[in-house]
Amino acid sequence: MKKAYVFPGQGAQFAGMGKELYENSTKGKELFEKANEILGFKITDIMFNGTDEDLRQTKVTQPAVFLHSVILATTLGDKFVPDMVAGHSLGEFSALVATQSLSFEDGLILVSKRATAMQKACEAEPSTMAAIIGIDDKTVEDICSSISEVVVPANYNSPGQLVISGSLKGIDLACEKIKAAGAKRALPLKVGGAFHSPLMEPAKQELAQAINETSFSSPICPVYQNVNAQAMVEPEKIKQNLVEQLTSPVLWTQIMKNMISDGASTFVEVGPGAVLQGLVKKVSRDIEAYSA
Repeated sequence: MKKAYVFPGQGAQFAGMGKELYENSTKGKELFEKANEILGFKITDIMFNGTDEDLRQTKVTQPAVFLHSVILATTLGDKFVPDMVAGHSLGEFSALVATQSLSFEDGLILVSKRATAMQKACEAEPSTMAAIIGIDDKTVEDICSSISEVVVPANYNSPGQLVISGSLKGIDLACEKIKAAGAKRALPLKVGGAFHSPLMEPAKQELAQAINETSFSSPICPVYQNVNAQAMVEPEKIKQNLVEQLTSPVLWTQIMKNMISDGASTFVEVGPGAVLQGLVKKVSRDIEAYSA
């Protein structure tokens, strides 16, 4: 009977997030104030009092979701006893800080640099993503590879739910073909750009330098990483996978299956929202899943 802790990514944010942690935990308040100093602006004002639109800016969203997750894990104290962890995209940084592979300060700095680098890549080349529902992964993969534009699978979220990423034209063409092939839905998403695609290469190069200059330790338990869905504990390999993550798909379905295969019977979501609980339930109805 093993317990897996999972950390959400961009998209889990909501107006008012983290306010309760700030008001009810001395340690939480201390970490939020430290974050304001590190970032050079009062992210707490945006998180606690900003609009959904304010929170949707990548440079705000990513640090905000990271802070909510990491500070929540910190306030759990002795109750945070993971046998294994994973984080969805951005959430991988939260998972690494929660398991002491990365310091809070270094984690936040990397997340901030990641968000800025991704924002720049998005502005350099207009691009987007689309959610594909109700068709098998192989059909989506084949259609993406048949299109001359940049369009690739980006997030394998659960069986029958895949997100694709690419150029505006590539996404349009792919959605048409995927719907014609029998998908229930092929829905363009309101995102800033083509995350987890080759179009993030400039951001990857920028982030690689920052990651390679940062000190990582062995985590207190295995971290199942996005790029290979495997349990990792070796700091250098963790760093390498973190760099590759920006241009590689998030293998979330495979991560869930591997964790369950390795004995996870309970999943605890640490952070805003409850999206990951829903995804694990689509992999196995027998799994217990709840919020921290």
